[in-house]
Amino acid sequence: MNGGLHVTVDGPPDAPVLLLGSSLGTTGAMWQPQVAALTERYRVVRYDHLGHGGSAVPAGPYTIDLLGRKVLRLLDALGVARVHYAGLSLGGMVGMWLAAHAGERIDRLALLCTSASLGPAEGWRARAATVRAGRLDSIADAIVERWFTPAFAARNPDTVAAYRNMLVGTPAAGYAGCCEAIAAMDLRPDLAAVRAPTLVIGAADDPATPPEQAAAIAERIPSARLVVLDGAAHLANVEQPEAVARLLAEHLDPEGVVPR
Repeated sequence: MNGGLHVTVDGPPDAPVLLLGSSLGTTGAMWQPQVAALTERYRVVRYDHLGHGGSAVPAGPYTIDLLGRKVLRLLDALGVARVHYAGLSLGGMVGMWLAAHAGERIDRLALLCTSASLGPAEGWRARAATVRAGRLDSIADAIVERWFTPAFAARNPDTVAAYRNMLVGTPAAGYAGCCEAIAAMDLRPDLAAVRAPTLVIGAADDPATPPEQAAAIAERIPSARLVVLDGAAHLANVEQPEAVARLLAEHLDPEGVVPR
């Protein structure tokens, strides 16, 4: 554990570092569909958010600022001055904070299925209260239903079950704390400060962070590029693994060769 965050590291030790941030209710394992392609060229570091997976689980309160500062402590602990960063959902929120507040640490940025402000706050606080009362399992099916399109879920029940297990295995204090961090978050005023070349990826069938949210981010970040993927809901990297790997490779190394 580095600075309180659990990490999984894959790829050549002397390659550029790509840091991957996952969604609320998942761990770095969420990115497994991209690991083989991305480790052809990068030292891939997947971290678990504070309160998730193998990371520390403080009682709170949690904020996006706190989650971002934990990532900076992680980079310091790893001895890494500058990274590429890709984050989905909560991971994208942390990525926006990092690029705006510690831009010298971020080379290129990719934001997937995320939002700079995701209300209503009351809904997030109510979800946090439900989870703190020990009822995450009671809302898990409704959450996972938003992660995948019905067609994908019907074809891949084992995959859906694995991600549901990841969700319900999240510590209650950590999940609830991150819900409360999202409730209080408004990164919109920060986006103009982002100087890292940025790729924003939305998913056409994402009910959690619809494509309009991706477009709103791309409009506020100077020179950001927007792509909307068809045939994917919130966990677009799971439904469209090859497309996401290709888009990340093209963005992170425009002069390089796209992974097979």
